[in-house]
Amino acid sequence: MHRELMKRELLKILRCPVCKGPLTVRVEKEADSEIVSGTLHCAACDENYPIVDGIPNLLPPDMR
Repeated sequence: MHRELMKRELLKILRCPVCKGPLTVRVEKEADSEIVSGTLHCAACDENYPIVDGIPNLLPPDMR
């Protein structure tokens, strides 16, 4: 079974759920050009969103 992981192209459309600012990625692990683990970071409001098992957690910090 092939699992879909986070693709880099998503960074073009993803925005911070807190302030709607653009997100940058810090990759910890990558496989076949897909992000397995890392962090999405919003420089505008200094929030971080984890990427675990290829899934970005974009819940606001108070809802995680």
